[in-house]
Amino acid sequence: MRFMVMVMATKESESGPPPKPEAFAAMQKYNEELVKAGILLAAEGLTASSKGTRVKFSGDERIVIDGPFAESKELVAGFTIIQVKSKEEAIEWVKRAPNVSPNGEGVVEIRKLMDVEDFTENFGDAFTPNPEIAKVKY
Repeated sequence: MRFMVMVMATKESESGPPPKPEAFAAMQKYNEELVKAGILLAAEGLTASSKGTRVKFSGDERIVIDGPFAESKELVAGFTIIQVKSKEEAIEWVKRAPNVSPNGEGVVEIRKLMDVEDFTENFGDAFTPNPEIAKVKY
């Protein structure tokens, strides 16, 4: 099972200076543990929403909205993708992550990435995956 672990933004991550070198070092050490365990697929930080853009779909119309976006607590500041056996294992790995938030407060969201099996389980024979894409193993 693959899980996306999303670090939610804070006021500091949206407007403050970049994290201190100690915070980078702590995250690097944690990511090295994930690599050694063979479960890390990706890990990235994101720029502040002030440098982002949203595209709103309304029927056939597309509306481009430049950041920053109002609710920082609803924004993702970074993510990790891990491959583990269960949601419980994903939770245990996330609980080991260092708290690098400048004020000591933060939220991390864990969501399972959907696999072909999730679609076939939900849609049965009505779902026929593209055979080329279905061959890809994560």
